[in-house]
Amino acid sequence: MKAMLSQPMAGKSEEEIKATREKAIATLKEKGYEIVNTLFTDEWYDGKAMEKRGVVQIPLCFLAKSLESMSTCHAVYFAKGWEKARGCRIEYAAAVAYGLNIIYEE
Repeated sequence: MKAMLSQPMAGKSEEEIKATREKAIATLKEKGYEIVNTLFTDEWYDGKAMEKRGVVQIPLCFLAKSLESMSTCHAVYFAKGWEKARGCRIEYAAAVAYGLNIIYEE
């Protein structure tokens, strides 16, 4: 079974993001899930590359890729604060609508 992480990133340091990801990955592995990476850092998602492709709404581009990744998952782990992040709320609505298992950060 596969799972992905939904976490708020706006206003967070790289260290905070990394720590949350590490905790989520450990929890998910403990539950027997294979992790689907939703931290898109390759060249395709570089600001200049997206601009060259004509991407105007960068957060929406990341959300679209995240939803595509969700299509391969059985569960989604929602990190604390997800309910305050627009993208996480949309991911939550999709996960609920499509019957994925929901796991909340404790």
